[in-house]
Amino acid sequence: MRLCFLVEEQYRHDGMPLEVIHQLRAWGHRVDVVWPGRSLIRISEAIQAGSHDAWVLKTVSGGPGLTLLEAAASVGLTTVNDVRAIRGVRDKALAAVIARGKGLPVPVTYAAARPEEFAEIAEAEFPLVVKPADGSSGRAVRLVATPDRLLEPGGPAGPDGPVGGLLIAQPYVPNSGTDLKVYSVAGELYATERCSPLHPAHAVRERQVPLTPEVARITAGIGDVFGLDLYGVDILLGPDGPVVVDINDFPSFRQVPDAVARVSAAVLDLARNGARGRGREACGGEASVREDAQDVQDVQDTQAAGRTGAAAPPATAQAGATAAPPSPFAAPSVPRPTRPAASIGGGR
Repeated sequence: MRLCFLVEEQYRHDGMPLEVIHQLRAWGHRVDVVWPGRSLIRISEAIQAGSHDAWVLKTVSGGPGLTLLEAAASVGLTTVNDVRAIRGVRDKALAAVIARGKGLPVPVTYAAARPEEFAEIAEAEFPLVVKPADGSSGRAVRLVATPDRLLEPGGPAGPDGPVGGLLIAQPYVPNSGTDLKVYSVAGELYATERCSPLHPAHAVRERQVPLTPEVARITAGIGDVFGLDLYGVDILLGPDGPVVVDINDFPSFRQVPDAVARVSAAVLDLARNGARGRGREACGGEASVREDAQDVQDVQDTQAAGRTGAAAPPATAQAGATAAPPSPFAAPSVPRPTRPAASIGGGR
């Protein structure tokens, strides 16, 4: 297959998605990489040419890559995830409204252009968690104890806070200081726990943990509501049960077993069949079951090959080995992460 990855500068040296790109190339697929923040792109020709089977986005919220992905979708090209789903979760204010409207456990959410506007919220609802509506990777997330601290240095309007743009505020959910991050790889769910960015002094060893039925139901519901296939959900275990505090498209997939092989196989499947929001439903039934079974076999083949020192391509790689038309993009050499491949960290 022919794939185009849009990778933000922030992820230039991260294992996710760079290891996925290397794996797909090793399986015989052509993968072009575009760096939206530092590349001149002849967008009218590149996108209209339709020279790729799917476009994959790994960028920060508010980055230029989403516009390119939307342009590709506008001319009928497949995107991973579906571009409408990405837009729905990248705007945290919009995501909160959609999720609560569908009955998902999301805190009451306030929005304002200036942090001082949050002083109108009843003091009984403090402390508040304040963050930019287009934030990512825990950037500029602040815990504000009382209304009079909204404008303190280091607060939402501090020197490292957001400049312009919409802010959101949610009442703080009491918790143990541990975040639960649940990843979905095309329907397969994996739960991990790690230290909350609001409690950096709380020592937590990042590790995979059992997935409870309630958390699994909530996470699957996020995928259904937003139409996501590759995503992560940040969940707090509060006094009244699990609460969703963030949703990320194409996250780091840290602590997911054989993450590179699993995510690579999922990208191929979505490129072949279309993302959930563009026709996943139409691929249901017996055919979808066969394809899911094939993906599992692909991952197992990859694991077996890894034990013998070779990379085994999935069945779909055979089709990708055929000659492809010239690409309007250069295919730059993608630097491998300096840390071991097993550590595939990235942005949240």
